[in-house]
Amino acid sequence: MIQLRSLVAGSPVAGTDLLTIRSPFDGSVSGTVTLATRADTEAAIAAALAFRDTPTRYQRSEILEKTRVALESRREEFARTITSEAGLALREARYEVGRTIDVLRFAALETLRDDGQIFSCDISAQGKARKIFTTREPLRCAVAITPFNHPLNQVAHKVGPAIASGTPIILKPSEKTPLVALKFAELLYSAGLPPAMLSVLLGPTAEVAELLVKHPEVELVAFTGSVPVGKKIAATAGYKKLVLELGGNDPLIVLDDANLDLAVTLAAEGSYRNSGQRCTAVKRILVQEGIAAEFTRRLVERTREYVCGDPMNEATKVGTVIDEPNAVYLETVVREAVAAGAKVLVGGERRGALLSPTVIADVPRDCRMVVCESFGPLAPILRVRDLEDALTLANSTAYGLSSGVVTNNLESALKAIRTLRCGTVNINEVPGFRVENSPFGGIKDSGLGIKEGVIEAMKAYSYVKTFSLPW
Repeated sequence: MIQLRSLVAGSPVAGTDLLTIRSPFDGSVSGTVTLATRADTEAAIAAALAFRDTPTRYQRSEILEKTRVALESRREEFARTITSEAGLALREARYEVGRTIDVLRFAALETLRDDGQIFSCDISAQGKARKIFTTREPLRCAVAITPFNHPLNQVAHKVGPAIASGTPIILKPSEKTPLVALKFAELLYSAGLPPAMLSVLLGPTAEVAELLVKHPEVELVAFTGSVPVGKKIAATAGYKKLVLELGGNDPLIVLDDANLDLAVTLAAEGSYRNSGQRCTAVKRILVQEGIAAEFTRRLVERTREYVCGDPMNEATKVGTVIDEPNAVYLETVVREAVAAGAKVLVGGERRGALLSPTVIADVPRDCRMVVCESFGPLAPILRVRDLEDALTLANSTAYGLSSGVVTNNLESALKAIRTLRCGTVNINEVPGFRVENSPFGGIKDSGLGIKEGVIEAMKAYSYVKTFSLPW
């Protein structure tokens, strides 16, 4: 069992109240975390605001690179911590550690890149013999609030760019999966990160999260999580930068000219990886009528290969969802769809927080399962007449994060790219495909259009200063 404490500028908090973290699979205790208080939150903010000794670009790059090397050497330990507290299959936890290593590598490289510009001022009749220069300055204090579904990589995607930018950051990880976040912070301190540049706080909402969000001297809040919480943050944060990465209801469109083997692979991997708990998971499979029967048959066969069970077992491909109430909710939306005429073709069995990968055919377009975000290993199939029908249906929900289109027709691909109202369109790939430094984010209820990814996040965690000199 792991025993950790919330951290204020690198120092463990002195409180005694404990949060116990249990495995979603069997309820065993994964670890405990000593909780922070309001006084700890205020101390973390004060430490960030008082920090002045920003490491050089080289030093920040070295910290990130040393952290990457340390994580490489302990990747199995970190993967097993993720599986223990999140219930994700070991293969998913190992993949997440690999992605986090990429985040650190790219952040270390981008730290060394100067994106400053030079503008000549003698280019108009109103100009002068001067030049304007731009540089980036760190913020004084940023806050990151991260979710349970990627408990390490989401932390790295916020903390890494903040360090690269020189911005002190206070992290509030999910209370469901805080262990790996605190272990990650210890790696950063050991790599030489000045303690005041990072605090990690778990505690009562009113004493930690609300205070962090509303505090007038916090200059940025970066949040990944649900739409209702994201909108509440937007309504209460006040005058500060917001980076909101909210939910998704991502379609995979399969047209009649698609490579069916590829389409089935993308549908299964997109729906079931990470137990379906990704904002970019395939949430709706929109299949053209002419190939729907054959596609469905093949997807049912492929789904049987996704063994669901003990996440620590090497043979398991799909572990639990985050807890039993979430599994019960997923079971409920499946039953609602069946009552409306849908058919469960495989899966649908629940045991505690385990829900077996489920293919549901003939799903009505107005079912809660496909109108709202279903955060689990569900593969709902909806038939569409043609590309136009698919695009209209894909755009019909409140979300606009990512999408995938499976086709061998370039015109169809280009029309989809132009028409789909979302942050990402991937052709012949799952909606969630990206690399860790590419821009990522959504529109509508999926976010404000501000992108994450290492490069874009570094822009958010800094501001542009211009200065001019006679020339």
